[in-house]
Amino acid sequence: MRRSLKDYLIISLKGLAMGAADVVPGVSGGTIAFISGIYEELIETINKLDLGFFSTWKKNGFLNSWRAYNLPFLSYLLIGIAISILSLAKGIKWFLHNEPLLLWAFFFGLVLASILYIAKQITVWRPKVFIGIILAAILSYFITIAEPLASPDSNWYLLFCGFIAIIAMILPGVSGAFILLILGAYQTFIDIINQLREGLTSLNFELLSQALIKLAIIGAGAITGLKLFSKILNWMFKNHKNMTLAILTGFMIGSLNKLWPWKKVLSWRINAEGLEVPFLEKSIFPTQFDGDPRIIWVILFITVGFLLILILERLAVKKRN
Repeated sequence: MRRSLKDYLIISLKGLAMGAADVVPGVSGGTIAFISGIYEELIETINKLDLGFFSTWKKNGFLNSWRAYNLPFLSYLLIGIAISILSLAKGIKWFLHNEPLLLWAFFFGLVLASILYIAKQITVWRPKVFIGIILAAILSYFITIAEPLASPDSNWYLLFCGFIAIIAMILPGVSGAFILLILGAYQTFIDIINQLREGLTSLNFELLSQALIKLAIIGAGAITGLKLFSKILNWMFKNHKNMTLAILTGFMIGSLNKLWPWKKVLSWRINAEGLEVPFLEKSIFPTQFDGDPRIIWVILFITVGFLLILILERLAVKKRN
C-alpha cells in the first residue's frame, strides 16, 4: 500500500493516542487502534513479521523488504506511541491526580461510543454471539475489580508482566496498564520510564543503561506475547470475525466499570513520585461520592468523549467512500 507523508503523520498521531491510552489503567490502546481504523492492519502486520524479513532483504534489498513487511506503517505508529509514553503520559498523570472525575468521564464516553461502533460491525446476531458478549463482559468486569498483587523485582517477573500486558494493550477493552497494576508492576514500569527520561535529559548513562536493560527484559516478554497473540487474533478475524467482534464488544462493556467516574477508594498506594494515589476502588452512585460529584461537568466530558468517536467514525466512513 502506497502512502504519502501525510498518511504516515496521521498514523503517528494515532500512535500518540494509543500510547496515551495505554498509560492510563482502564483504557486500552487496542480500543484506540480499533476506532481509528488501523486495528486489523496492525494485527496482520505483526503476525506477518518474521525472520523471513532478512532473507527478503538479502534477495531484494532492504527497502523492498521494509515495504513488503509493511514496516513504514509499524515504524510511524511505534514512534507515535513512544513519544506519547515519554511526554503526553505526564499530562495524563496530572489529570489523574488533579481532575480524575473529568478524565474518567471523557474515557467513559469514548469507550461507550466505541462499544456501539464495534457492535455495529457484527453482521449476524446469533445466540452464540450474545453468549460471547456476555461471557467476555463478565470476564472483563472481574478483571477490573481484581485486587492488585505485590510487585517482585525479579527479571523473570518483569518478563512475564511484559508478556501479559502487551496482550491486553492490543485487545480493545482491556487495559495493559491496569493488568500491570493487578500484577503489581505498574509503579515499577512508571519508575523505569521516568528513569529513562531522566537518563536521557541529564545524559546520565548509568541511569540510562539501567532503564534500557529493564525495558529490554519487558520488551522481550512483550514481543513474545505480541507475536503469539497476533496469530490468534489474525486467525479469528479472518475465520470468525463476528464472534471476535462479539468478544471485543463484551470486553469493552465489562471495562466500563473501571472507567466509571464516581468511585470510592478502598486502599491507597504510593506512586513513583512518592504521592499517595488510589490503588483499589469501587464504583458508586454520584450521590455517594465523597466530595463535589460535578455531575454537569462529568456528563459534559462523557458527551465530548462519545461525540469524538462519532466524529472519527464519520471521517473514516467519508475516507472509505
